[in-house]
Amino acid sequence: MSQYQVIARKWRPQSFGDLIGQDHISTTLLNALRGHRLPQALLFTGVRGTGKTSTARILAKSLRCQNAVDFVPCGKCRDCEDTTLSRAIDVVEIDGASNNGVDAIRELRDSVGYMPSSGTHKIYIIDEVHMLSTAAFNALLKTLEEPPAHVIFILATTEAQKIPNTILSRCQRFDFRRIPSRIIASQLAKICEAEGVKADQDAVWAIARQADGSMRDSQSLLDHVITFSNKAITLPKVIEVLGLTDRSLVIEGAEALILRDQAKALKLIDSVNRSGVDPKLFAQDLLEEMRNALMVRLCADDPTRVVDLPDSEIAELAKLGHATSEEDLHALFDMLLKGIADLLRSSDPRLVLEMTLLRISSAPTMMSLRELFAGRTVTSFAPAPAQPQVTAAAPRAIPAAPAIPPPTAAVTATVAVNTEPEKPKYTVESFTRSAKPGGPTGASPKPNKAPPAIPGPMTPMTPATPPPQVQDTEAPVDTKDPWLGFVYKVRKANGLLGAMLENTHILEQTNERITIGVPKKVAFMIDKIKDPDNVRRVEQFIETFWQRTLKVEIKMDDGTSTVGALTPRAKEEKAKVERTQSIESAVEENPLVRSAKNVFKTQVKTIREPNGSSQSKESKS
Repeated sequence: MSQYQVIARKWRPQSFGDLIGQDHISTTLLNALRGHRLPQALLFTGVRGTGKTSTARILAKSLRCQNAVDFVPCGKCRDCEDTTLSRAIDVVEIDGASNNGVDAIRELRDSVGYMPSSGTHKIYIIDEVHMLSTAAFNALLKTLEEPPAHVIFILATTEAQKIPNTILSRCQRFDFRRIPSRIIASQLAKICEAEGVKADQDAVWAIARQADGSMRDSQSLLDHVITFSNKAITLPKVIEVLGLTDRSLVIEGAEALILRDQAKALKLIDSVNRSGVDPKLFAQDLLEEMRNALMVRLCADDPTRVVDLPDSEIAELAKLGHATSEEDLHALFDMLLKGIADLLRSSDPRLVLEMTLLRISSAPTMMSLRELFAGRTVTSFAPAPAQPQVTAAAPRAIPAAPAIPPPTAAVTATVAVNTEPEKPKYTVESFTRSAKPGGPTGASPKPNKAPPAIPGPMTPMTPATPPPQVQDTEAPVDTKDPWLGFVYKVRKANGLLGAMLENTHILEQTNERITIGVPKKVAFMIDKIKDPDNVRRVEQFIETFWQRTLKVEIKMDDGTSTVGALTPRAKEEKAKVERTQSIESAVEENPLVRSAKNVFKTQVKTIREPNGSSQSKESKS
């Protein structure tokens, strides 16, 4: 008999109290036995090695043992020994994988009517019941629904989803959970002590973690390690015989990534390559360690309820978790997850793992990004000294224009318009607006900027309440019309309201009131503009940009008013047309263009771009 068989037989659970990690099931079955409420058909489901078959045998012994006290079998009588060794006549164990045909179930159905040879109950244990065929399930259905009073059916499976619902509905289901590594490690330490095996705590934890919640697998691994180490189990021996990842490497990897230590990441890569660890296995362990670090940080009061790790490793993760932020740990997890996806598709996983670790260790932290967006100078994201400093206000270099012959004044104006550097769409300030109470938006105004004057005999007025704070951004066109500039600023702060005001103009203005006209062609918008909330927002914007407290009134324009007859949108379109015509005229009058037309006998054709700009190309006449 092998060493594993000795350990397995000696430490096989003999009663419900010996079940490891399945207290919810043992308590339920004991209460059912004591209250005479045990169902005649039970379904035990769960992952491998969690005690399904052992529990079925314990239940059979509890029902048949003549010396049982409070349904706790003695384990020494003949019935108990025969049931433990699977040789009892009245405890029939059937392997569903090898006896999955309808003939085997028909034979079972014919035998259930016979009384037990001894005792009061006859128990049928069908292991791997999900392997039965459809015809076998149908043959079992009626017998399972109305079995004789002396028969108990116990069905065990690892894949309950493959069992027909007609069978499931006739059974009381018990789900066996994965056994936590902490409980498995405690049980393995107890076995080693009883067997006279010297085992380090880290080594026992490595075996328990590798068992993945299965007590049977942990005992098999323990037997393997005992045979290899000659009853002196150490962590290096466990790693060597089982081909595991050294936990110290995983901790070092998490530390290098969290602290953005590229030198330590390079050292880690060398250690991983020399140790011969599978890159995929190491990457998976590192990903799980990032999850564990986040959980330890979030559940600092009792980390053991969310992570299944030894206390020494929990202390290391707690130290690393407090050295960074939750956002950083989420970002590291996402980057590692993407790296693992690339690693699984790669033909050379080692190279992908190296590049992933180096890329993540040099990535910016969330704190450095906040500093950048706040407009403060940020030093190198990575520890490499050769990397230049990154500043928020560093302008992008603009290449110098090539030398050309001096054109006429008109052409000079055209070149100035076309070569003006385009303003960036997003700036650092656009990411750092802070919301202020009482304002319609969360933007902040530029300091030392005088408000534009409004036409008419108006006098400065002090607002009674603090005006809303809105970023004062320059208009895209130079305008002397305050309403056009006002609408542009509103559009920057509140796009929807600004889009509605683009179709309006001023009808009348006094010291206390301003009347805004809506043209008839957009009459469908007047109800939306006259909404009390929108009117209040317009008054707040006027108070902000013009430093005036005015009542706003919205009216339909009947066409008789001449004040501000053009709406801001119409004025913008008119300005674009005039600017385009000016450019086209300058191009036509350019001496170089005129000479080219005369030499090549061509004419200039203007091509309109979708954005409204124009380009001039020559075409043959």
